[in-house]
Amino acid sequence: MRAVDDACLAVPPRELFEQVDAAQWGALDQLSHRMHLWNAKAQFDNDRWLFLNMTPEVFLNARHASAGHSFADLLVETGFPAQALVVEVLEETVRDTAEFESAVAFFRELGCLIALDDFGAGSSNFDRVWKIRPQIVKLDRSLIKQAAMNSRVRRILPQLVSLLHEAGSMVLVEGVETAEEAYIALDTNADFVQGFLFGCPQAALADTSPARAALEAVWEEFDGRLGKEWSQQKRVLAPYMNAIGNASVLLSAGRSMRESCASFFELEGASICYLLDDRGHQIGLNQLGHEAFPQADSRLEPLTDTRNARWSRAPYFRRATENFGKVQVTRPYLSVTSASMCVTVSVSFRFQGAVRVICGDFRWPPVADQLSIR
Repeated sequence: MRAVDDACLAVPPRELFEQVDAAQWGALDQLSHRMHLWNAKAQFDNDRWLFLNMTPEVFLNARHASAGHSFADLLVETGFPAQALVVEVLEETVRDTAEFESAVAFFRELGCLIALDDFGAGSSNFDRVWKIRPQIVKLDRSLIKQAAMNSRVRRILPQLVSLLHEAGSMVLVEGVETAEEAYIALDTNADFVQGFLFGCPQAALADTSPARAALEAVWEEFDGRLGKEWSQQKRVLAPYMNAIGNASVLLSAGRSMRESCASFFELEGASICYLLDDRGHQIGLNQLGHEAFPQADSRLEPLTDTRNARWSRAPYFRRATENFGKVQVTRPYLSVTSASMCVTVSVSFRFQGAVRVICGDFRWPPVADQLSIR
């Protein structure tokens, strides 16, 4: 909703509602819906979506007649097709109640799409995604903003998008205002982007050429940077991969763990080496490098002895056994034994006829440069 005051200055939606008595919020919201549906019907065909926000009151009561009309009646009045309508539910307003579930079912039966708005802000949780089963989840602007400033948030965002995809929802990144934010949005594998970089709110449908040009520029940047990041990543990882591969050759020849892992421990950030059997059980103690546990926490002392621990579910074990003799690399993850971010390189080999897997952990990033493993 884009309102203006007497001086023709824009009044943000939240501010507009604050200026109206709470008892009139429902009427104002319904009025805006009628206006949007009529405008959209006049300006585009069924090959586009209209995203429609609703206050909790209107959303919950839409199936009931108000002033003689329900939301279904409004669709009939305007002739707007339900399948072209995306009803946005504010994430913070979701409640696990029969009333709310009935409202969701009502809009589904009409044929509308459901979008969960502002996910990631406030008290977000996946329980609401399971309950609502929205076709689209809109990530709150704060997430892309934080990802542009914080490398850890940036690493986590693609995993969040992946989880939402597995839950059966498409993902829209809101509030994309800069080329860097657009680049990050592409890197998350989100389905849609929205923001001032591609267009600003206006009464009439915009020419799509500027938005297409902006998106094409982002893709060009993405493709170029992706190649550079891959090259840099390979350059950083190569010494660790070579060292753990060399360790497997020495171990298969009967050398000791300490001797076999010596070249690995010469590398910056190298912290631990450990040996697993063909079922993922750890054989013996961890071999510690000079940089093991640089910020040791005495509270984690019970986790340091991992003899006989079973790591069969870990990606570094599964991938190593599935790709015999080929060095594998994990994504960065939190190490149980050090409570710090690390990457594991691993490789399977044979010793006296039995399959073994040698693993080496090193802190991530190993140097000052912030990298992402894809």
